Amino acid sequence: MASFISYRSISEFFGFIFIVMNQDLIIRLFRSIEGDMDDDLIKVAKKIIESEKTIGHKKLAGKLKGILDENIAGHMSFKKELKTLLPEGTIIPTDRRHNIPLATLINTEHLRHEMILPKSVEANFQRIEKEYVARERLAHFGLKPRKKILFYGAPGCGKSMGAERIAWNIGLPFLKVRFEAIMSSYLGESANNLKRLFESIKNYPCVLLLDEFDFLAKARSVGQDVGEMHRMVNILLNLLEDYDAPGLLIATTNLEGTIDKALFRRFDDIIEIPKPGKEEIVKLLRGTLSSIDTSNDIEWDRFAETMDGFSAALVVKVANDAAKTAVIQSSKVISKGHIEKALNENFNYNK
Repeated sequence: MASFISYRSISEFFGFIFIVMNQDLIIRLFRSIEGDMDDDLIKVAKKIIESEKTIGHKKLAGKLKGILDENIAGHMSFKKELKTLLPEGTIIPTDRRHNIPLATLINTEHLRHEMILPKSVEANFQRIEKEYVARERLAHFGLKPRKKILFYGAPGCGKSMGAERIAWNIGLPFLKVRFEAIMSSYLGESANNLKRLFESIKNYPCVLLLDEFDFLAKARSVGQDVGEMHRMVNILLNLLEDYDAPGLLIATTNLEGTIDKALFRRFDDIIEIPKPGKEEIVKLLRGTLSSIDTSNDIEWDRFAETMDGFSAALVVKVANDAAKTAVIQSSKVISKGHIEKALNENFNYNK
């Protein structure tokens, strides 16, 4: 595949930079370089190392070579691991400039799947899971399971965890889109990256997570975003409309109001993940602290009252901070004072 910038122009560019850069900056730059052995950027980096040797900077050249070799080995190891995890014939595409995978495959054992949700939200989750499990029976009657889901709600309430929980419960591989790889400053390339990713999973049963969906799906009428972002929304409209892969597509957003309304209509289900109520807060506190004994005088309901309005993530953080304080103080029991101290330290996070 032809490069967008010629090999010579890259070499000249780096040569100019290295004249004015100190060694620390050169080393920092090399630490950001990764890819396959035959990538243009890797070839240029090797030329630079040879050039440093030639002018007598052997120590620097050796250090740069060590960094580059380690980065190449890590990149190759990642690709090898990815290949063993994916079914035969399925390849996650990479962006064409830096060879970064457009999505990350997360091992099942690392998926978060224990959630405490209000009963109505839990019922919505179970409906999605049951429909997918019963997809073949539904097909006999000309029916399809919900496959395109949008979770929305405040930060820290479990939207991403919800996607992981669904993947865990229905036994599908979990892929998370890497927007830093999808997005490009080159005209049309971001949209092309997104299309290639969707094409790669059309026959691959998985849960594909578009986390913080508003990053791509910002309403066309908001702010000054035009051009490429406008085209991205149009591409998303078509991709969501045509999505019929054997798995599930789950998108998350903190900003329900900024999502293009036409995109909202493409989802089969739109579910709000609310902040935990008092009952859920008590369950989160008790569940997080379950590995350590707790004092009998802890007023769980009073703490839940105080933490009303906290996100689930913040409630868990308070509990973890209380547990760590108890362990550091060699306390065998978590006391009311440990929780109060953690609560006071974290109270400002909710403002």
